[in-house]
Amino acid sequence: MQAIVRAGGHQFMLTEGQEFDVGTLDGEPGDTIDFDVLLLIDGMDVEVGEPTVPGASLRARIAQHGKGPKLRFMKYKNKVRYRRTLGHRQPVTRLIVESITKG
Repeated sequence: MQAIVRAGGHQFMLTEGQEFDVGTLDGEPGDTIDFDVLLLIDGMDVEVGEPTVPGASLRARIAQHGKGPKLRFMKYKNKVRYRRTLGHRQPVTRLIVESITKG
């Protein structure tokens, strides 16, 4: 069974047991979070939500909090010897899908 959910302003297509990263969420590692399902795929059966599938939910467990990959940016102005390197790491929460339930 697969489900499309909205988390942190993004949509994810997920299956049971899958790990995924979203922007930082409140909670401690081990806590569970329920998401509303936008689209549910069960074999050949597809249920499309308006905007969510009634009664369907996806339960995920918080595995850890951490940081995403480092992004590097460069500022440069020619003829004046001006160069600056900037970096950024976005805080993320890693989730593991425990179960997907139909309504």
